Amino acid sequence: MARRSGRVLRAHPKLLVFPLVGGLSGIAFIVTLFGSLYLTGPLFEDPGPAVYAALFVAYLVETFIASFFTAALVAATHTAFHGEEPSIRAALATAWQRKLPLLTWSIIAAIVGVIIRAIESEDNLAAQIVAGLFAVAWSVMTYFVVPVIVFRDPSVTEMLSESARTFKDTWGESIGAMGAIDIFSFLLAVVGLGLGALTFVVTAGMGTVQLLATVLIGGSAFLFGLLVGKALSGVAKTALYVYATESTAPEFFDDMDFSELGGDRSSSTRGLGGGLGGSGGGRI
Repeated sequence: MARRSGRVLRAHPKLLVFPLVGGLSGIAFIVTLFGSLYLTGPLFEDPGPAVYAALFVAYLVETFIASFFTAALVAATHTAFHGEEPSIRAALATAWQRKLPLLTWSIIAAIVGVIIRAIESEDNLAAQIVAGLFAVAWSVMTYFVVPVIVFRDPSVTEMLSESARTFKDTWGESIGAMGAIDIFSFLLAVVGLGLGALTFVVTAGMGTVQLLATVLIGGSAFLFGLLVGKALSGVAKTALYVYATESTAPEFFDDMDFSELGGDRSSSTRGLGGGLGGSGGGRI
């Protein structure tokens, strides 16, 4: 999955734009939010409600930003799977058309995130275990929420149930894709840190230049690894969703036998419902 997703990125490098802009937007928001809270003081003067309110806002906006640009990546990848050149503008327009369900999903995710954080904050081993198990189950159940929102016009319950059903239909491939891409992203990040360390050694004794060069080279390589990992994950997720709903391997994955990797195909004939050209979807 990781190698074939890499083929898609090599053929259409513009797909990297979506996780890049999404990541930068998310970082800018978090720095602004918690920087303001730090300067005004309530984060530390009242660590109870203030912290959870800040966490809710952070989870909400971060989830929406990430989901919005992931939706654009999914839409653009779907275009690439059909042999067409993806358009950044068209993909963003498709994501914007889905802004309301994406916002609804972000609110739900923020509420759940705060609940998990509240459980984790309990000084109790059982609570820590429960929070961990719930977080894993939630991640699995919502793995395909964004593709469902992009390709369909789901209600709140449908976006969650359809995501969970799709994961069940592709559990072997989904778990394999997540694991392989996470490992690949980790290795790229390690290479970035290694370049930073090498730069630090090579520029030894150069004072400020040493520090700047280390941060610039090492930090850039590290962030590039994370960027590629996010893009690979979005491409693989789209490929899995297309296979689960259309029962056919998309372009760039047509030499891969998905069925050998496990999963349940009993409900794989559902189709793409409204699709990108359906109600509210728009054609890209």
